[in-house]
Amino acid sequence: MIQFVRYVPMVAALGARVILAVQESLLPLLLKMPGISQCVPVAEASELAGVDVQCPIMSLPLAFRTTLATIPAPVSYLPAPDPDRIQLWQERLGTPEKLLIGLVWSGNPNHLDDHNRSIPLRMFSSLLREDAAFISLQKEPKAEDKAVLQEASGIVDLSGLLADFADTAALISCLDLVITVDISVAHLAGALGCPTWTLLSYTPDYRWLLDRDDRVWYPRMRLFRQRERRDWREVIDQVGDALRQRIVARASSPPVSSDDRVILRRFNSTTGGLPSVAGGNVRRPS
Repeated sequence: MIQFVRYVPMVAALGARVILAVQESLLPLLLKMPGISQCVPVAEASELAGVDVQCPIMSLPLAFRTTLATIPAPVSYLPAPDPDRIQLWQERLGTPEKLLIGLVWSGNPNHLDDHNRSIPLRMFSSLLREDAAFISLQKEPKAEDKAVLQEASGIVDLSGLLADFADTAALISCLDLVITVDISVAHLAGALGCPTWTLLSYTPDYRWLLDRDDRVWYPRMRLFRQRERRDWREVIDQVGDALRQRIVARASSPPVSSDDRVILRRFNSTTGGLPSVAGGNVRRPS
């Protein structure tokens, strides 16, 4: 939903009156999505009268005959997070003295591919020792990760204050970077225009294509891929190298206040355009 809702304004531009049916947890995030006349829970969609055409959100790229060269990829396309929610997070975070990084390491354990995409938190221990402030965006961590999270001194757990995706969006807007595995937060951060580093398994979801770290869907996202199945160590080492470079670059730049960070992100959200992309293939699981 988060990835392909970018097509909704395009549907509206054709003259349609768009009613968007979404999961309950996404309602606060998408109520003000440009191009829609109404946003309703999926459970209520069957009760709507006078609907002429229905289209699953993931079929819109096909309906618009999307190719790699025509993927609509503005820097940001979601409604701006609620200013009051942003202010609350800014007050909780205080004045940042280090790079503020959101971290997500695990997905829904019931997902069929979760054993490939999720990473034990203990594997991030070297990353958490870097000179940065890590904020956990992880909802419902697994039991073994909870123990590591409680003992880790390099990460602050604010996930208990995240009631819905709108809360998460407001928190992300206060961060410098999000590092995440392939779950909804990756798409949320990317769609908000937040710099995002996404860690991908050797055989990722087809939407990420193969053998590229460019920004086909999200202009401010960088992809870190496994080169060997189940080998996350090399991926995390690559992330660590990139993070150290970013920390050094930040240290040599003038400080940016949290208010300025939000203003810059809103400014960036007004810019857009299509990325330069090349062809790609889909790797099939063996």
